Amino acid sequence: MAVPENETRLNEAALASLLASGAGWTRDGAALTKTFTFKGFKGAVAFVNRVAEAANAANHHPDIHLERYKTVRIVLTTHVAHGLTDADVDLARAIDAVQGG
Repeated sequence: MAVPENETRLNEAALASLLASGAGWTRDGAALTKTFTFKGFKGAVAFVNRVAEAANAANHHPDIHLERYKTVRIVLTTHVAHGLTDADVDLARAIDAVQGG
């Protein structure tokens, strides 16, 4: 099975725009990370479920860490490319879109 094109290339301008947007995404080596904080456990879990739906729709799956009962840390990287690709930038934007519910 061929690797989708968005998992083999990285538009550096799109990545720079995401990082400079003030949305809270940071580059951590070969990954994008962002931490989201909610009022409680239920809100954090609901967000995790929305992220899971967005990830399945994109066929690109992040590491999702539920920490301290109300904090969710998302880590995006493209394993097949051993680093960041357009798939990560696109999913970061999709995750921001589902943040509020």
